[in-house]
Amino acid sequence: MRGGEKVLEELCRLFPQADIFTLVCDESRLSETLRSHRITTSFLQKIPGARRHYTKMLPLMPFALEQFDLQDYDLVISSESGPAKAVITRPDALHICYCHSPMRYIWDLFHLYRRGLSWPGRMLMSVTAPFLRVWDVTSAARVDVFVANSGYIASRIRRFYNREANVIHPPVAVEDFRAGDGQGEFYLYAGQLTGYKRADLAVRACSETGRRLLVIGEGEQASQLRAIAGPSVEFLGHQSFEVLADHLRRCRALLFPGTEDFGILPVEAMASGRPVIAFDAGGARETVSHAEVGVRFAEQSVESLVRAIDEFEAHEASFDPHAIRRHAERFSADVFRTRFMALLEDLLENRAVVPTEKRSGRPA
Repeated sequence: MRGGEKVLEELCRLFPQADIFTLVCDESRLSETLRSHRITTSFLQKIPGARRHYTKMLPLMPFALEQFDLQDYDLVISSESGPAKAVITRPDALHICYCHSPMRYIWDLFHLYRRGLSWPGRMLMSVTAPFLRVWDVTSAARVDVFVANSGYIASRIRRFYNREANVIHPPVAVEDFRAGDGQGEFYLYAGQLTGYKRADLAVRACSETGRRLLVIGEGEQASQLRAIAGPSVEFLGHQSFEVLADHLRRCRALLFPGTEDFGILPVEAMASGRPVIAFDAGGARETVSHAEVGVRFAEQSVESLVRAIDEFEAHEASFDPHAIRRHAERFSADVFRTRFMALLEDLLENRAVVPTEKRSGRPA
């Protein structure tokens, strides 16, 4: 139940009668809301190990998606950071694609993904990736309207697909957090300990300056980060949601040195009344959007992050936890549902599509 599944969950609340189609599914890991819907999986589900290694089946995904029969549906919403938009709908259906990101496997993270495969897998990706890129761009034409989860992703959709996109930020469960009081006790990094998240910048910056940093999360870089950490840095490993929420409420600020398509964690920190010190790229430009909620730094370097922390501390006392919390509420699930339905109603008014409840077709 990560960001993409949370978006799907809110869509299911908007359309409680909708059916779900997905390449692969592990129902034991789904919320009750999702399990209450009829779920149809592709033939990939029957391949041994598919639920764990589905990303390695990327070359088969075009065939699997196009096998879904959606002819009963007059509204199709694809939620994807992969190829889901390639489903084939009937000619008079409205297809809205909520895009978390164009497929990173074949675009900007292609080489990173390829390095993680075995030798046969690398050869297969080298042969199939050009076909998949052509197919991905071509399948974008099957979408009537793109919705991006951030302006950053809208720009990537424009670059790869030459399509414009509406921007509706993903839902964040701000109601699950409460604002802390005072100025906090420590700096916090939370998330996967992987290369592109750049946790190393937070660890080095706090180690070199003696600032107290708590690190929540696990990943392949954990041992490397522990090796470079000074005595002021403490690693807590994987923690429950309750522990994470408590640390967000008590920290001085969240350090967010990576580039994310949107980045839910900074909004969760702000819902906890805490400022965010973020790298000036990706979705952080839209969430950490002004000086009252945090500080952005221009370069992914230790020096730039240290300067940002110094700047933050120079006016730390001026941050108002409750004002920061109010800013986070702009990204709530209620706001997501309201904006999505307003877009849908506008689309239905401006095209020859009869609303679903007046037809025999059902939404998917």
